[in-house]
Amino acid sequence: MTGKAKPKKHTAKEIAAKADAATTNRGGGKAGLVDRTGLDKGGHAKFECPHCKVTAPDVKSMQIHHEARHPKIPFEESKVTNLHATVAVAESSKPKPGIRGSLKK
Repeated sequence: MTGKAKPKKHTAKEIAAKADAATTNRGGGKAGLVDRTGLDKGGHAKFECPHCKVTAPDVKSMQIHHEARHPKIPFEESKVTNLHATVAVAESSKPKPGIRGSLKK
């Protein structure tokens, strides 16, 4: 008689690695900076609402959000935060530190 094959269970190492990956805050670093800021695409989260910190890609979308969520407060375009202007661009002229090899001869 043939029976159903036993499903393989996850090992403790796999479960621990998965839990670690889910709970540890790993920063985006310089590799994802362009994508996060949207400098090359001109999109993503560019503007931020000063009241509730919700992001929008353009001023018109932010105005629509503001009229829907904050109807009693008048919309002022000058108070909307431009997130792309606040992100500091990394200096490329700064020399990278050299890698020091072994001193053994």
